[in-house]
Amino acid sequence: MRRFYYRFADWQAQRALRKQLQVCAVDESASVVWRRIQSTQKNNVLTIGAESLIQSSIVFEREEATVLIGKRTFIGGALLACAEQITIGDDVEIAWGTTIIDHNSHAISYTQRESDVLNSLYGKPKDWTYVKRDPVTICNKAWIGFNAIIMKGVTVGEGSIIAAGSVVTKDVPPHTIVGGNPAKIIRELTDTER
Repeated sequence: MRRFYYRFADWQAQRALRKQLQVCAVDESASVVWRRIQSTQKNNVLTIGAESLIQSSIVFEREEATVLIGKRTFIGGALLACAEQITIGDDVEIAWGTTIIDHNSHAISYTQRESDVLNSLYGKPKDWTYVKRDPVTICNKAWIGFNAIIMKGVTVGEGSIIAAGSVVTKDVPPHTIVGGNPAKIIRELTDTER
């Protein structure tokens, strides 16, 4: 009975989401937990490539936010909070507890953010004018360990590995292992590890 309920809830969520998104291009071979995707904004874009397994929460924070996910990519119980654009390439593995966010959520100045809570409480739209946003890109074949945090403006290079619990605030070169808070290069991958 529980399995039926979850399938029915996913079917309803998928149907509603496809009507709401400007573009919803999800390959038929992809497996998606639709009830974990939230889009209350207009003109959002979601694409998911062939044979991907998406179990994460995806939250479209503002109009015209875009999430692009490649082929054969696995995203466990992670959170993608998108106000601009999050791009995830092919053959990427992202573990549970990971957060990928392409914005600061609030303005730095208190006077510019003081109405955020009340606007949210009363269903008024958030003013994104003073909130810094910068796209995030996770290149092909990257592996992101559990509970990692990828901040706005970061590009994770091809084949790179982000250690569990890392906070990534700067670009990660291709074929390297990074870890820590803030994440630093641990070592470069050997030719046989690539």
